[in-house]
Amino acid sequence: MKQDAVVNAMVDGQWVVTSFTLNGNDITANFTGYKFQYYSNKTVDAIKNGTVEKTGTWDGDANTMTTSANFSGATAPLSLINGNWHIDNSGWDFVVATQSTTTETKVMRLDKL
Repeated sequence: MKQDAVVNAMVDGQWVVTSFTLNGNDITANFTGYKFQYYSNKTVDAIKNGTVEKTGTWDGDANTMTTSANFSGATAPLSLINGNWHIDNSGWDFVVATQSTTTETKVMRLDKL
C-alpha cells in the first residue's frame, strides 16, 4: 500500500535539513546540528547535537502528496517546520516540500542520513 511505503520511508533512518529557504532567503544554517527521527506512531524527535530537544507530531498522505508537522511551543528554527506542506519531489532518501501562506513561502529539503 502506498501509505505504508511513506511511513516506512520516513521511519527508516534519521533525516537532516539540507536546504531551507524563507521567502527566497537561504536560512539552512539555522538547522545545523539538527537531525530528525520519525516514528510509526506519528511522533518525531528533533535531535540537536545528539540530544532530543523537542518531540512533535507528523503525518503524511501519499494520495494528496502532503505532509504536516507540529512541534508545539517550539521556537525558531523548529517552529518554521510546523504546518502543512506540499511534497514537490521525493524519493526513498529525500523529500522536497513547499509551504505557502499569504505572507511567506518556505521550501525545505530533507535528506536521509
